[in-house]
Amino acid sequence: MSLRNIGIVYRKELTDSLRDRRTLVSMIVVPILLMPLLTIGMGVLTAKIIGEAMKEVPLVMVLGGEDSPGLMEKLGNLRTVQVVPARPNYADLISDKRIRAAVEIPRGFEAAQERGETPIVEIDIYEGELRSTLAAHRLERFFRGMRDTKVRERLMARGLPPNFIRPFEITEKNVASPEKVFGNTFGAIFPYLIILLCLTGAMYPAIDLTAGEKERGTMETILCSPVSRTHLVLGKFLMVLTASLATAALATSSMALTLFGARTMLSGAGPSQSAMLQAKVQPASILAIFLMVLPIAVLLSAGLLAIALVAKSYKEAQSYISPLILVIILPAVTAVLPGVELNPGRALIPILNTSLICKELITGTYHWKYMALIFASSCAYAAAAIYLAVKMFQRENVLFRT
Repeated sequence: MSLRNIGIVYRKELTDSLRDRRTLVSMIVVPILLMPLLTIGMGVLTAKIIGEAMKEVPLVMVLGGEDSPGLMEKLGNLRTVQVVPARPNYADLISDKRIRAAVEIPRGFEAAQERGETPIVEIDIYEGELRSTLAAHRLERFFRGMRDTKVRERLMARGLPPNFIRPFEITEKNVASPEKVFGNTFGAIFPYLIILLCLTGAMYPAIDLTAGEKERGTMETILCSPVSRTHLVLGKFLMVLTASLATAALATSSMALTLFGARTMLSGAGPSQSAMLQAKVQPASILAIFLMVLPIAVLLSAGLLAIALVAKSYKEAQSYISPLILVIILPAVTAVLPGVELNPGRALIPILNTSLICKELITGTYHWKYMALIFASSCAYAAAAIYLAVKMFQRENVLFRT
């Protein structure tokens, strides 16, 4: 094998790709701009939506309560919600977002409390809808306040202290470092983004260097050069791998700079700062993550190159690769799901294993045995993908498919 010939092909393809504006946009501009837009843009948009929802005075409906005038008066004077007249189709109104919630007051509510009974107040909501949930929280806070007041009155009437029914308090204390908290939340998304960026960064060059060559009619010219097909495909593969890793590296760097800028701007927030802004991911963790992702980038680059080579046109290659995106994304998304932990079986599943181990690495936890097993299995999958790409380039019916 001649490394010189592979280097010549690689430099030629790299030079041509860097002259292509579409390659520069997909490999450099998009990843650099994508992370700040996702991180800051989505954060600002989410904060704006939640802020607007919290400013809204939700419309709520009170069902019943005619025999509890004290309760109805308090609800009518409540400034956090606006009570509207009761209607029988309240469930449809909530589902259509014309009102946000409804409160069902049982018959004889106040009288039942005086008798020492425990009436049940039911709040009807649109589950999963933000404004309906906020309205329900305001109603619950109101009724909890009423309940606590009633309890204090009963205790005082019997000459008992307010803490009689609360002999002790329960609090939660976080003993994990900000890095651990950050890694447990954001660490599940970070590997998914890295793998997705490796995929998207390799897609366009893989298609352009195979199906694009066929469509432009330059594949035959390249094959006439005094370079073996093995050297030719390895040179093209290195170009696709470069694009894949460059896209992931630039996007990650952009994300890190964005988080650093956010932490600098909010440095005066004090103890109220979120764990994300307090966390400092160690450079060793970032290096270990890229080391674990490297075989996956090789696997994706070689796999995309082999699949795109089968197509006879750029559009056909896109139609072949599009379903592959789902196959690759599903394991990465599975790692984000709660309760999915690393074990020997999952350590052999490509992409899923890398996502899970990177999730641990970002918290500073190193499972050396799993790391060795995952890296070795990923390298085996990557070697198989490269072998497949080389074999595909040696088949005349694939190269000259019309």
